[in-house]
Amino acid sequence: MWTKCWNASKNCRLVASQHIADAACSVLLTRDPVTKARNARQIAEAWRLGNISHTDLSDTHPPDRPSRPAKPELLPPGQMPRRRLGSVHGRQALLHAIAHIELNAIDLAFDMLARFNGDIPVRDRHEFVSDWISVGDDEARHFMMIQNRLLEMDSHYSALPAHDGLWEAAEATSDDVLARLAIAPLVLEARGLDVTPGMIRNLTSVADHASASLLQTIYDEEIGHVAIGAKWLKKLATAKGKDPAECFRHYVSERFKGTLKEPFNHDARELAGLERHFYTNIIH
Repeated sequence: MWTKCWNASKNCRLVASQHIADAACSVLLTRDPVTKARNARQIAEAWRLGNISHTDLSDTHPPDRPSRPAKPELLPPGQMPRRRLGSVHGRQALLHAIAHIELNAIDLAFDMLARFNGDIPVRDRHEFVSDWISVGDDEARHFMMIQNRLLEMDSHYSALPAHDGLWEAAEATSDDVLARLAIAPLVLEARGLDVTPGMIRNLTSVADHASASLLQTIYDEEIGHVAIGAKWLKKLATAKGKDPAECFRHYVSERFKGTLKEPFNHDARELAGLERHFYTNIIH
């Protein structure tokens, strides 16, 4: 069995955990990004081996914000430097931004487990945990892939500034699992499906095939992550007697600060179970 141990003066370190909420919080409370990713993968393996419980509710509460290192500096999105992929620095900046997204995605997956596991009907809880822990495991692997690529390019995560928009969206949906499902996987991750193919083409055009290959892997697996979000929004909304598409549009209008931007990758969204009538013609 697993349990958690941390010290206010040191990075959180996973030792073991009896309950999924404890294990998930240990990821959220890990400050060092590489250690966070490794802990996430370790917990996912422990879950697959049956060494983590999901049945009894835990009294562990997730932090309002996950632990973060002193760097990268967090800037408003509008102050982020432009990325020109024709230069090595531009490609480093692109991959750094993706690493930051993947790091936040680790925390979003484990925050889903720590914060909302108790809101899921007992009959569905094992499936819920399995789905979101698999997402967290993928995101941790994605972060390490990009971090290793940055090291190959004489850079590393935290070398450049980043923005905090993803966790701001998490804070705006911390009280409602349907709101979190609508915004995190079905707006933010779905946006990745729209823009990543263009990034892959641009990287290929400057002969950075190694980076393009990594983004292709991430893109292929993110379709599955959006599909998990769509599945649980539909399942939980229907169980509450709500129309899933109307529920999605309500929360986007109420909780999402930005706008849904075209062009949309309709084919990938459809493959993930996010049909067009969910997201077209949403008025802010």
